[in-house]
This record gives sequence, structure tokens and C-alpha cells, in this order.
Amino acid sequence: MGNADFDRQLAEAVLAYLSECPNAMDTAEGVTDWWLARQQVRVQVEAVTRVLSALVERGVLEEVGSAEQQRYRLKRN
Repeated sequence: MGNADFDRQLAEAVLAYLSECPNAMDTAEGVTDWWLARQQVRVQVEAVTRVLSALVERGVLEEVGSAEQQRYRLKRN
């Protein structure tokens, strides 16, 4: 990934955070530690959710519990 692509992704993450928290203000270090880390976690959670759903569809994992407390484990025979 080139610098321009990376910079664009960082800008999108900063703006996404600010769209949720328009009054936020921080140092460069704070933006890195809090704003960008929070956005990265959100992206990772979305990716993990997609992967878990795909593994359930393939029959490798099974879902246990209600939607709010959904758990995943190896599918038992």
C-alpha cells in the first residue's frame, strides 16, 4: 500500500470517529491511541463477524445463545 492510500485510510478513520464524536479534540498521540485504535477495533469486529458467519454457514462452527449474547464454538456432531 502506498503512502497516499495509507493516508486516505487514516483520514477516513479520523473523519469517521469525528462523525460520531464531533466535539472530540486530542493530540496526535491521542488521536492515534484512541480515535484510530477505536476505528480499527470496529473494523476488526466487523471482519470477525463475517468470518464467524461464514464458518457457521460451512458447518464448522455453531452459534449458541440469543442474539445479544451470541457465542460460537466448534460444531458438535
